[in-house]
Amino acid sequence: MALNQQTLEGNWNEIKGKLQEKWGQLTQDDLQRARGNIDQLVGVIQRKTGEARERIETFLNDATADGAGAVGKVAEAVRGYASQAAESVQDVTSQAGDYVRGGYVQTERMIQQRPMESMAVGFGAGIITGVVIGLMLRR
Repeated sequence: MALNQQTLEGNWNEIKGKLQEKWGQLTQDDLQRARGNIDQLVGVIQRKTGEARERIETFLNDATADGAGAVGKVAEAVRGYASQAAESVQDVTSQAGDYVRGGYVQTERMIQQRPMESMAVGFGAGIITGVVIGLMLRR
């Protein structure tokens, strides 16, 4: 992977840390002046360290490749977690559907076995609901 301006800018904070780790004599001001310009960055490192341009460029290429690889690994992990989350949601949705169907069957069975009690419960619930709505509308 060849180092380009966009890659340098996109991974600047990470690269800056790696540069200072490798060449401790680089100051924040040095790096700030060279930010965003590969040629200036290489020139500053050469002046401060005496390092060969080729070695600096190789280091920068490796540093940006590591950053891109890390981003790829994070993206892959996020996709894995998203897939697991989607499967979990599907499982929960399926279980909820099963519970609702089971509750419906139980309710239907109870109504068939005790029609009068069921009608009384429904009537009572309707009256309570009507009273609550009436009180809310009064306010």
